[in-house]
Amino acid sequence: MILINLLPHREAARKRRRDVFNVSLGVAAMLGGLVAGAIFLWYQSEISTQQASNGLLTAEISKLEGQIKDIAGLETEIAALKARQQAVEDLQSDRNLPVHLLTELVKQLPDGVFISKMVQQDQSVTLNGTAQSNERVSELLRNLGNNTPWFSKPELVEIVAGNMMLPTKEQKRVSNFVIKVRLVRAVEAEKTSAVSVAAAPAPGSTSSAPVKK
Repeated sequence: MILINLLPHREAARKRRRDVFNVSLGVAAMLGGLVAGAIFLWYQSEISTQQASNGLLTAEISKLEGQIKDIAGLETEIAALKARQQAVEDLQSDRNLPVHLLTELVKQLPDGVFISKMVQQDQSVTLNGTAQSNERVSELLRNLGNNTPWFSKPELVEIVAGNMMLPTKEQKRVSNFVIKVRLVRAVEAEKTSAVSVAAAPAPGSTSSAPVKK
């Protein structure tokens, strides 16, 4: 009977398998390191690219903010120029306001109403006068509020009963009043007049209602 000792052969086979496994582990670790390094480098490249883009965007945003500030400054200057131009135009159009004030006031004064004092401050006009009765004062208020585009918002400040000495040396009961009214600027008065003219019916035109049959 022949006996064969296989133990050294098995040990050698196990040793070869261990060596192959260790080599495989080393190769896998190396490949893993290479892959991880490549991924790291790729991420670093993407981060650098994004940072460069962010820097470019930040620079462009700063440039746009500067341009926006310049535009805002220009808009402020334009608004100031328009305001000055409007002020000059208002002054030019308001040169004839005193003439319109006196002319319209004479037109709207009812009979029996006398103005003794008139004070103008900007567009506010205060009228002190005397009327034969309270009804005449009411008529004056209606005329100033409805019949002329040059006055608006008439307000009766005060009305007090008083006496007036007539040429015959007789005394007559009168009403002393104080009225405040707003003097309309020429541009606004012209617009109001144009609207009134446009709304007025043409001369000779008649409105007829439809006839039902």
